[in-house]
Amino acid sequence: MADRLDLQLISAALRRLGWVRFWAQVVLAVVVLGVLLFNNIGGQIGARADKALGLSPGLSLTSFAFFILLWCLWQSWLVIRCGRALAGPVHPSKGETARLIKRGILADLVGLSLGVVGYQSLAGALFFQASMQAGFAFGGMTTPGGRITNYPITSLEMLSVLSNTQVVFAHLIGLWISLWLLARVYRPSGS
Repeated sequence: MADRLDLQLISAALRRLGWVRFWAQVVLAVVVLGVLLFNNIGGQIGARADKALGLSPGLSLTSFAFFILLWCLWQSWLVIRCGRALAGPVHPSKGETARLIKRGILADLVGLSLGVVGYQSLAGALFFQASMQAGFAFGGMTTPGGRITNYPITSLEMLSVLSNTQVVFAHLIGLWISLWLLARVYRPSGS
């Protein structure tokens, strides 16, 4: 890396932004976990056997993105530790620091991708359900007895979309901060 002053600035940036990333992702992870648990419990209580569409694929992808978010929290903690180590007499190299940040970027990109695909799945299922409800494209579904059924969108289903947007936002925050930190590590000293 560069001179002592630059190391101190990089160390401070890694610690401060590492904490910002960590706490922002913790708060959003708690919201996502609460919504996913509530959705799971509420979904079992209010399950209807005749429901046209399930949100399972979208919720599964959201859950995978959540587990990657937990790994990103650990990466945030490692970034904070790296920032502390840079302030000490024995510190990691520029390459080690950059690899740590790049692992966080890669994890956030994977989580973001899973979250976006999960969002598309949730939105598609809810669009189909809404179009049946309003008679827009598909009308209603007819049962073998000739009865037309409507499947109104519930608040629980909308909460599923909320959990997905929270996990996507958490990964986006992590990605922004990691990209800035990587640019900071590679910035020439004195800039």
